[in-house]
Amino acid sequence: MLKREIIYENYDGETVSDTYYFNLTKSEILSLEASYNGGLDAAIKRIVDAKDSMALIAEFQRIILLSYGIKSEDGKRFIKSDQLRDEFSQTAAYDVLFMELATNDKLAADFMIGIMPKDLAKAAEAQQQQLGA
Repeated sequence: MLKREIIYENYDGETVSDTYYFNLTKSEILSLEASYNGGLDAAIKRIVDAKDSMALIAEFQRIILLSYGIKSEDGKRFIKSDQLRDEFSQTAAYDVLFMELATNDKLAADFMIGIMPKDLAKAAEAQQQQLGA
């Protein structure tokens, strides 16, 4: 689970700092992978190779919103719904987060690793280090 503090200017012109949570479970990742021919990695590679920035932006928005939720007070649930995603997408905080991730490859990679379950995140970090080496 990724806990992210986002500083933004709200629609009243005030600077605000709020904490947001993002997470994908293994079953959500499996469903996401299965929704693409050849898996998510292959789909993103095809989009990047085709230089289809609109498709890449759409996929990134999808992943951000799929991972967004609210942690229950007792920590036993991570609550997600279409209504919560819709509400978050209408905030200035979402805009700040999206622009940060869309314009900074390192932040985007860290976000993707941060929303994964810990064991999958460790494997992704190792793969990222191998690619960077």
